[in-house]
Amino acid sequence: MLEQLKNISKEKNLSSLMANVSVAFLGLVSFMLLTRQLSKELFGEWVLFITLATFVDLLRFGLTRTSSVRLLSGANDQKQKNILGSTFRININLLGILTVLCWGAHVILLSYNLEINNGYRLFLFYYPFLALSNLSWNNAMSLFQAEQNFRRMMVVRLSNVGLFCIFLVINQWWLHLGLIDIIWVNIAVNMVSSIWCSIKNWDGLFFVKHAKRSIRKELVNFGKYSMGTLISSSLLKSSDTFIIGMSPFLGSAGIAMYAIPLKLTDLLGIPLHSFAMTAYPRMSKKSIEGDLSGVKKIFYSYVGIITMLFFPVALVSFVFAEHMVLFLGGAEYMDSLPLLTLIFRVFTVYIMLLPIDRFTGVLLDSINKPKLNLYKVLVMTSANIILNLLAVFVFKSLVAVAMGTVLFTVMGIFLGFYYLKREIQIKSGQIVSESVLFLKNLKTHLG
Repeated sequence: MLEQLKNISKEKNLSSLMANVSVAFLGLVSFMLLTRQLSKELFGEWVLFITLATFVDLLRFGLTRTSSVRLLSGANDQKQKNILGSTFRININLLGILTVLCWGAHVILLSYNLEINNGYRLFLFYYPFLALSNLSWNNAMSLFQAEQNFRRMMVVRLSNVGLFCIFLVINQWWLHLGLIDIIWVNIAVNMVSSIWCSIKNWDGLFFVKHAKRSIRKELVNFGKYSMGTLISSSLLKSSDTFIIGMSPFLGSAGIAMYAIPLKLTDLLGIPLHSFAMTAYPRMSKKSIEGDLSGVKKIFYSYVGIITMLFFPVALVSFVFAEHMVLFLGGAEYMDSLPLLTLIFRVFTVYIMLLPIDRFTGVLLDSINKPKLNLYKVLVMTSANIILNLLAVFVFKSLVAVAMGTVLFTVMGIFLGFYYLKREIQIKSGQIVSESVLFLKNLKTHLG
């Protein structure tokens, strides 16, 4: 029995899940503390700032993350140095370009005294500092994912998320600092993690001299598609926040309200992210070896089992939606409780569809068809932006924004299966049979 528990604890899917759950738990606590420390308007500005920062981080690291994980999988020590040094050089160049763009835009806003949501102003000024502080630990994530070292990944992430959470607890009871101070502390804790990764040679800072032009070219050629996919994927959710922030009718308060059911949805999606992180290197390896049958088996098993796991979670969330929203948002959102409950219930439908949509994209990347995955996500993103604009400026409804999320996900599923059937003859009917077979042999997989 003890031996079986040891095997389960070492299982990579579980290690990945525990890493993400640990980080997400502290992120949830931080979110709850922030809703109670900031007014609706200030919390909305924070959400807009951090959503923009996350989106641009995807742009920076999307260019190299997926392609470097693919190359690092199975690479020897010298090749690792070449790849890590090359990714670091690419990312430091991107940081310089983004700094010029952000501060240049900030100067223009000040010069012409243009009126925009303050969350956008905060982003333009403070993001370059945040981008520098999180550069090294983000670059190290590629190495951890390629090595399937999810424990190390968890510890590095906890070093900044945990410190930020501790600060917010202290701030709640004693300091009572405002939004600007909270942003600076967030920058500082990210820097702690980055310095640690640099000292341990996980980020590639001291391997820049080993960077090779041929590797940089290979990373960028693959990465230009995966970056587009990641940016578009991020826009699927973050465009909601960006467009709500542009509305004079909804504004920062609307962002704050919408952020609560959206946060709950993100929490429910954590297991999916964890399984996708383990599935991608496995499917990539099979694809590189030419074992398309093995690739398809992994795909069928993951999609079927995760969808089965998500069903009871989505059902419980639908039933207890009101209690979950109130728990997360606190008393200040009591007056908006019926609206936020309805939005979250719409999102539970989206949660049920998410595994199929996500893994069609992961499979397209794994078989070296990132361009098709990009096309798929671009169609979804375009549809989402159009639906968001209609929901915010025509219907002036946050519920309509959430319904648009369900619609574009259905579109993504149909398009993903269309591409996969054309490329490798995927059969959706085999998802159930392969999932049942996987469950029958579960002991073998764990042992």
